[in-house]
Amino acid sequence: MARLAEADPDPKVGFDDTDPFRLLVTVLLSAQSTGPTVARIADALFARVKDPAGMQALGEAEITEIIRPVGLGPSKARNIVKLSAVLIETHGGAVPRNSVEMRRLPGIGRKSAEVTANFAFHEPVIAVDTHVFRVSNRIPLAPGATVDAVADGLAEAVHERFKDGAHIWLFRHGRDICTARKPACTRCPVSDLCTWPGKEI
Repeated sequence: MARLAEADPDPKVGFDDTDPFRLLVTVLLSAQSTGPTVARIADALFARVKDPAGMQALGEAEITEIIRPVGLGPSKARNIVKLSAVLIETHGGAVPRNSVEMRRLPGIGRKSAEVTANFAFHEPVIAVDTHVFRVSNRIPLAPGATVDAVADGLAEAVHERFKDGAHIWLFRHGRDICTARKPACTRCPVSDLCTWPGKEI
């Protein structure tokens, strides 16, 4: 983690963490969809509404039409309306500041909650997506057969001072270097620490 941090000392530079609700909804929209599409659709949706009350007023049908390009539109729209209602009824319209509370919201699983809590509130949790899961098992940093096992392993293995940026560092490492096919082992800053049998020497 120290080497990844040295190469990218400010991983969240330029990131806007001023609207946790928008971040939470955007993360929900990102399931099984690509980044550029999600960003464009989130812009379109939040051009219409700004908060949970606005989402409730807009309604499932209208939200579904706006977010259709990201896929799974009806179920995502349903969850957006439901979580908006819970935020209003239980949290005064605000997104709770920790991942455990967020996981109680409709449509929000562990990864979505931990991404939002880490990015919006700097909670020291490490969300596990496909890239983080692969890297954690390959090195191995925190091996595990399930996402939960890897997330729990990372919570134990990663030093507190690295936890705020760990998700981004591991995500980018998996996306850019430790890829699923043809990983760039010769460019890897931790290749000497990696014990993966498929590693290129």
